[in-house]
Amino acid sequence: MIYNIATGLTILNYQVQNSSRVFIGVTLNFAYLTTQEYRYIVRIVGSDIPGDKKTLIGLTQVRGIGYNFANAILDSLKINPNTNIGYLTDSQVQSIEKILKNPLEVNFPTWFLNRRKDIQTGEDKHLITSDIAFTVRNDIEREKATNSWRGFRHMYGLKVRGQRTRTTGRKGGAVGVAKGGKILPAKAEGKAPAAEGKAPAAEGKAPAAEGKAPAAEGKAPAAEGKAPAAEGKAKTADKKGDSAAGKKADNKK
Repeated sequence: MIYNIATGLTILNYQVQNSSRVFIGVTLNFAYLTTQEYRYIVRIVGSDIPGDKKTLIGLTQVRGIGYNFANAILDSLKINPNTNIGYLTDSQVQSIEKILKNPLEVNFPTWFLNRRKDIQTGEDKHLITSDIAFTVRNDIEREKATNSWRGFRHMYGLKVRGQRTRTTGRKGGAVGVAKGGKILPAKAEGKAPAAEGKAPAAEGKAPAAEGKAPAAEGKAPAAEGKAPAAEGKAKTADKKGDSAAGKKADNKK
């Protein structure tokens, strides 16, 4: 049995009876973990990771680090992925951060990185944490500024990578006609000002109708003016009747 102090591994060699084969087994010795102070929160590249997480799972909580990338980091640093991340030493945390900032230093393949041949520098980089959102936003703004087809699709909120849009991606403004032939609210709101614009015109007709009322009232005095004329005609008719009666009396005499 051989004990390796550097790695904390106990290597067991067993000689199989009646055979020339040798079985070499490896068992992990976690006794060294008790000498390291346990931390409930481990901060790696600005991300707080609970100390009770497994080291492999805890590293994946950093934005930009996936399961395979975290496994490659731990394999290159010879760190047990099944231990709690709270037992990591300060030197181990610093070595992990160093690899995250420049994975090419430890001979990571370029296809393992998420930002190859950067358009500004032409370098192969691996983006993590807030650098991912910042770079994506700059790429979209550059596409819009160059008036490329991708930029137009981004401006109108449409799918960019050639996906189907007939039955998907129908969020946002209302397009087309709803069930029953009714126009959707987006178009109905556009017609509302025109309908409201007709209301003042209808109200504008009311004064005109009111303007006719004085004219009708103006005819009433004229009708009253005709009444004296009718009375004058009655008096002339009486005078004619009196003159006719006088003539008949004279004739009888």
